[in-house]
Amino acid sequence: MSKPSHAPDKHAPDHVDERTARKVAEEARETRWRLPSFGKQLFLGDFRLDLVHPHPRPTDEARRRGEEFLARLTAFCATKIDPALIERESRIPDEVVRGLRSLGALGMKIPERYGGLGLGQYHYGRALMVVGSVSPALGALLSAHQSIGVPQPVRLFGTQAQQDAWLPRCVHEISAFLLTEPDVGSDPARLRATAVPDGDGSYVLNGVKLWTTNGVVADLVVVMARVPRSAGHPGGISAFIVDMAAEGVTVEHRNAFMGLRGIENGVTRFHDVRVPAENLIGAEGAGLRIALTTLNTGRLSLPAGCAAAAKWAARIAREWSRERVQWGRPVGEHEAVSRKVAFIAATAYALEAVLDLSALLADDERADIRIEAALAKLWSSEMACRVADELVQLRGGRGYETAESLAARGERGVPAEQVLRDLRINRIFEGSTEIMHLLIAREAVDAHLSVAGDIIDPGASAGRKARAAARAGGFYARWLPTLVTGAGQRPNAYGEFGPLARHLRYVERASRKLARSIFYAAGRWQGGLEYRQGFLGRMVDIGAELYAMSAVCVRARADTSADGPLTGAMSGLTPGPSATLLADAFCRQSRIRVEELFDGLWRNTDTMDVKLARAVLAGDFAWVEEGVLDPSIPGPWIAPSDPGPSDVETVHRTIE
Repeated sequence: MSKPSHAPDKHAPDHVDERTARKVAEEARETRWRLPSFGKQLFLGDFRLDLVHPHPRPTDEARRRGEEFLARLTAFCATKIDPALIERESRIPDEVVRGLRSLGALGMKIPERYGGLGLGQYHYGRALMVVGSVSPALGALLSAHQSIGVPQPVRLFGTQAQQDAWLPRCVHEISAFLLTEPDVGSDPARLRATAVPDGDGSYVLNGVKLWTTNGVVADLVVVMARVPRSAGHPGGISAFIVDMAAEGVTVEHRNAFMGLRGIENGVTRFHDVRVPAENLIGAEGAGLRIALTTLNTGRLSLPAGCAAAAKWAARIAREWSRERVQWGRPVGEHEAVSRKVAFIAATAYALEAVLDLSALLADDERADIRIEAALAKLWSSEMACRVADELVQLRGGRGYETAESLAARGERGVPAEQVLRDLRINRIFEGSTEIMHLLIAREAVDAHLSVAGDIIDPGASAGRKARAAARAGGFYARWLPTLVTGAGQRPNAYGEFGPLARHLRYVERASRKLARSIFYAAGRWQGGLEYRQGFLGRMVDIGAELYAMSAVCVRARADTSADGPLTGAMSGLTPGPSATLLADAFCRQSRIRVEELFDGLWRNTDTMDVKLARAVLAGDFAWVEEGVLDPSIPGPWIAPSDPGPSDVETVHRTIE
């Protein structure tokens, strides 16, 4: 038997053109819609309020189990975790991890029959809010393990034997998800890690993975690697479970970042690692589909951290704006500051509403939430950063000063600047804002491509184009008339929502306007629409705001209903009528943003910016860069540094 090749890049192309890269991504998409989708219909101009109202609620049993665990978790986080220590030492203490493990926090979403807690997405999100409010690094550890690590893909795609073997281990052991490589980010067609069949029932894994959250301390990992096509092997990007204790696995570096100081994120190398065939999740070539499906709900862990940070910011903003006096009045009474306080409070309520609605839709399992989860991730990560930035501005110098410095001189150590740093990664994690715009836009225009895609496909035959034209004619003849008028134009529509009804009528009208804009853009640019990323981004942002407004109105209605507020408060405080006031304020703010986005669809500098950027890349404006030094390039007065073995030794000591 010949020895398999160990070159990690032998079966991966050195260059992948754009068409091939798009083809790989498209083949990994879930193309069928088996269940209704509020988000999908929203982009089609069909405001399906019935899919989110009445607001879904957890069952009594799920609520009991979830709240019992949240009480234990809250007590532990309040008494056993020192967030300042984690920030200062950039490491989560071992006793904290042991405590979370003993509480069952590593197995929150794992079914009870495997030793887990069996919580739904809703209470899992509430738990991440609690943990994340103490230390976002802890939230990252738990979510990387359960949202995208070994438990989720094994639950969704693993065989019964794999679930029996791996899920009990995941209740006690930490896992991670490894896709990104030094030269591969959001373009999986260029994936270079390989898993070569050895002809003896195993695969030989070689490759390097970058930014592996939990990878430094993980016991188990899911690795995406390319299987070469051969006799008996269809090949393709595939998902493997790898035990980090296997020979040939090396953690080469523990990365450091501007935020999430305690996160265990590193560089992992696999050299001739033998992986049994039974560790393959799903089929060969199904890796990207597994990854994308896992992320459908996995992305909801990030909105949980965003909502937690915004709720904390609302408290700090209220307390500081009431206590700090300038020019004879509390600063919160000055309009310039009042606007910030109002924005923070209203957005905090909206972030929680978006998180909880998305999570309960996932638990309900009666809807396809791929768009809703993506919108929640996108919108929450952007808005939470705005909230944190406004809080820093509101606190002035004390917002920019570190909590440690504030405490050292006798003031309350409010970590406003840390929250801003910690939140920034959420606009990059699990799909950057730019990538999320493209992913959601692709789903939003799916209906159009399904009926008319062959018309603009340069590879389609004349016959296919003719059939597509016929299909498109029938589709648009039925669809376009529905965009002319709707419930949003009836003064009494959605009357049960009281003063919030006007905002739901606006959402309905804006949904139809958005659909008309998409249709016009598709006709104007046809196949070139996919390159109009400025238009697509604004289109998606409009949909995200409309989803947030819908979530807020439905949430406020639930919070003021006879069934009581959706979430109980340990303090005994309940929303009551104030929920409607806060929801009204948020919707008014959101509507202004939506109108600006609609205006930007057609009035912008996108074309000029593209031309200017090309000139910049060509070096035409290099003179702008003159007159400063580049600190990333050592000058002749600086001796080259030799990091030596200390960093790697530190990593290995951490693992041991």
